[in-house]
Amino acid sequence: MKNVKLSLVALGVAATSLFAFIPFEPGSIKGSVSPAQFAVKAWAISAKDTIQVKVENGEFEIKDLKPGKYNLIIEATSPYKSVGKQGVPVSDGKPTDVGQIQLGK
Repeated sequence: MKNVKLSLVALGVAATSLFAFIPFEPGSIKGSVSPAQFAVKAWAISAKDTIQVKVENGEFEIKDLKPGKYNLIIEATSPYKSVGKQGVPVSDGKPTDVGQIQLGK
């Protein structure tokens, strides 16, 4: 009986160890900005992470994001103002398309 209990505990530890080392597939946030020439950077901010990329030709994709919710900020130059979106969801291994973002004036 003692050997059975030890075997079950060992099996449980082995199974838990396998799941602990499953790599995550990073997600991303992508979209476009209008007017394109006034968009500078796109920022993804979470409780644990802040990542920024350049907006090029009015398009951006922030890659290598862990699953969770992010606040997205599009940094703009004058005469436009930066804009943001809260609670953008990122899923494991999937891009989140936020569509076209209009800069504020």
